[in-house]
Amino acid sequence: MNAEYGAAGWPEAIADRAEALREQLRPQVDQFVRDQQLPDAFHRVIDQYYLPLAVWLAGKRRQDCTLVVGICGGQGSGKSTLTDFLQLVWRQMGLASCGFSLDDIYLTKAERRRLARVVHPLLQTRGVPGTHDVQLGLDTIDSLCAADACSEIPLPLFDKSVDDRAPRADWPIHRGSADIVLFEGWCVGARPWQGPDDPINTLEQREDPHGIWRNYVNEQLTGPYRALFARLDLLLMLKVPDMECVLEWRRLQERKLRARSGGGMSDDELERFVQHYERITRNLLSEMPARADCVFELGRDHQIERLRLNRT
Repeated sequence: MNAEYGAAGWPEAIADRAEALREQLRPQVDQFVRDQQLPDAFHRVIDQYYLPLAVWLAGKRRQDCTLVVGICGGQGSGKSTLTDFLQLVWRQMGLASCGFSLDDIYLTKAERRRLARVVHPLLQTRGVPGTHDVQLGLDTIDSLCAADACSEIPLPLFDKSVDDRAPRADWPIHRGSADIVLFEGWCVGARPWQGPDDPINTLEQREDPHGIWRNYVNEQLTGPYRALFARLDLLLMLKVPDMECVLEWRRLQERKLRARSGGGMSDDELERFVQHYERITRNLLSEMPARADCVFELGRDHQIERLRLNRT
């Protein structure tokens, strides 16, 4: 390894700064692991990847400018845990930060029903590009970037239990300015796919034989979502091993949910559901690692196996 690089492939200066912070933050980190009900082995992930990442991102911020960081990763990749940890570290560093998810800017149930009527029935299922309120995302990011000490910025909130946007009175409020904004989601930063649009799975073959739905999704990535993702200053990818792993991780989640509450999807229902996201996921896995500023490559055990920095 190049002598200028330290632990896990981070630049040596970043690794040294993270090492200095490690002992300072040990009580908070230990409490975080307990609160999140993470295994003790997760300290290795924090020490080798999460803490240096917090230092590296903080160093990318320009004075008096809000840094907007996108985090792309499928279900089970650890986006929420990472987001919470980064904000904990930045608080200790004296930086104001906040975050919201692509999931929080879904169109309302009524808006998706209308899309299902006028464009394609598959658009009633939330998740793919075209089922989000892109303007709400743009407005939220822009408001946070323009915030000052007196600002109170509502952060969007979606209630998945009722499949609809939460009442505005329930949205969390970010008070003051924001040094760093995190925007996370399964397809944050995605680009349109290129090449043939022939069906790639049973869902596309049976329920979108003429390509109306998948071409509409691609048009959204080409247009509105391109403007939204252009607001990102940096892009981090939590790269899952493959599409099959996405299905398996979600299958385990659903089986635990069924065992705990009796709810959740059957294996057949889950397979159909995941096929909504297969085309974009495969495209992400193919092309994003070469252009994301930072890539954490995950193993089949959910653990980070290696770091790839495309910007130092």
